[in-house]
Amino acid sequence: MKSETPSMQGIRVFITGGLGFIGSNLARRCLELGARVTIYDNLDPASGGRLHNIRGIEDDVEVHFHDIMNFDYLVDHIVGQEIIFNCAASTSHPFSMREPWRDLDVNSRAVVNLIEAVRRFNRGVKLVHIGTSTQLGRLVYQPADENHPEFPTDIYSANKSVSEKFVLIYARAYSIRATVIRLGNVFGPRASIHSPEFTFNNYFIGLALQDRDVTVFGDGSQLRNVLYVDDAVEALVAASLSPATDGETFFAVGDHHYSVSFIAEETVRAVGRGRVRHVPWPDERKTTEIGDAVISNGKIKKTLGWTPRVSFAEGLEWTRDYYLDHLEHYLR
Repeated sequence: MKSETPSMQGIRVFITGGLGFIGSNLARRCLELGARVTIYDNLDPASGGRLHNIRGIEDDVEVHFHDIMNFDYLVDHIVGQEIIFNCAASTSHPFSMREPWRDLDVNSRAVVNLIEAVRRFNRGVKLVHIGTSTQLGRLVYQPADENHPEFPTDIYSANKSVSEKFVLIYARAYSIRATVIRLGNVFGPRASIHSPEFTFNNYFIGLALQDRDVTVFGDGSQLRNVLYVDDAVEALVAASLSPATDGETFFAVGDHHYSVSFIAEETVRAVGRGRVRHVPWPDERKTTEIGDAVISNGKIKKTLGWTPRVSFAEGLEWTRDYYLDHLEHYLR
């Protein structure tokens, strides 16, 4: 199931947001590859991290409970690190519209904190920053690639777009080894499934597991890409170990695109609970909806040889099995 990846034996890895969905799965994979892992997280409720995500590896990782807005704490912990994965983010589109200043702090200002700390105190580190496919906004051509213009429709996506540019500016201006991996609709174990504030497809899984209605806005015909978390993690690891990614941006997305309605139906089928119900679009969501999001993964395939290995159906089954054993820890 895992792609062939060079060893990370003894490499010092620092993961901001390491108690969150992607960060905790990434920490596990880095440990498997022999890395020495440090997690940095403040358990911000708007970001979805939880201690249960590192259950079973808590004795194998070093954990620091600090905010990425604190420059001095960041400096203390990045010195001596060899790879930094910036998984820290406030990931809710609706929250960003309600709390734009908070989103600006976490998703933009804090990234400057991190890369400025790197510039001053650890210039030789490799930095991998996570972007998002929603940075593009409504597509002007499909499939979209890394050269597509960006016209984000919500504050979260705008801040992710800006923070990506900060990373690339620092990479060019100061010869910092940094790359951006744009992800979209990642699903799998250890996600926040309890709230619509987080990724829609993980919320669908949570609703189905509770035998509740899986609500789809409108006819749900808009196309989306989904990617199993193990595939996302493999892309991040591969990017961190390759000099070919320095100063570059990549979409790490699945090979297939599905309608939101189909994603809901398949989720209910795989979980064996719940039912799909179509509801009218809420006014506040109409204004930020981007329509079809068909995206190419050609660049990362060509550069790194990365390709998604887990099918949507298989990923749903593995995700279901995980939550059936851990559901009580993810319902709040």
